[in-house]
Amino acid sequence: LSSNFTSFLNLLLTQLQNQDPSAPMDTNTFTSELVQFSSVEQQITTNSSLTSLIQATQGSEVIQATGVVGKTVTVDSTQMALQNGTGSLNYTTTAAEPVDITITNSSGVKVKEVSATSSAGSNSYTWDGTDSSGTKLADGVYTVAINGTPTGGTTAAVPFTVTGTATGVTNANGAVTLQMGALSVDFSKVESVGSSATTTATTSN
Repeated sequence: LSSNFTSFLNLLLTQLQNQDPSAPMDTNTFTSELVQFSSVEQQITTNSSLTSLIQATQGSEVIQATGVVGKTVTVDSTQMALQNGTGSLNYTTTAAEPVDITITNSSGVKVKEVSATSSAGSNSYTWDGTDSSGTKLADGVYTVAINGTPTGGTTAAVPFTVTGTATGVTNANGAVTLQMGALSVDFSKVESVGSSATTTATTSN
């Protein structure tokens, strides 16, 4: 738009400089071109103002988001951050049922599988960072899957959230991202800040 604006200005000046003195540009035509010129100029100014406003808003969002750093946050993610040797997640089932929790590393290798029985309602699982052989794994990002089998039903995925400590906030290309150790999630995925909701059943290790 800015290049068109410059071209339009040059064209208008050229017309004025080269018009026939005995037959000058029609007043209505000249006025119409001036109106177009003004319209383009205003649009450029508006776009510039909007860009500044967006940048200011994004900066404000980052400043506000930093308020959660150091706090416990719960996010909607299929990945769990192992922080200081611990990872936590929350899931809900409508009734007590067998559930299988599978954890894989960044290479897609299964490192842990836990079988448990959930309670109706909210449940939580805390991983101590050990693999199936009891070896302590390094902090990082691990992928989680939970499958439940309701009585008389078929095995199906159980939705869950993960809980951890917020360690930082970044703004990349207009998207505010929250860090939980090595895990990065869009800030819109944050469901709660502070202590996790009270759970009715807890599975460990």
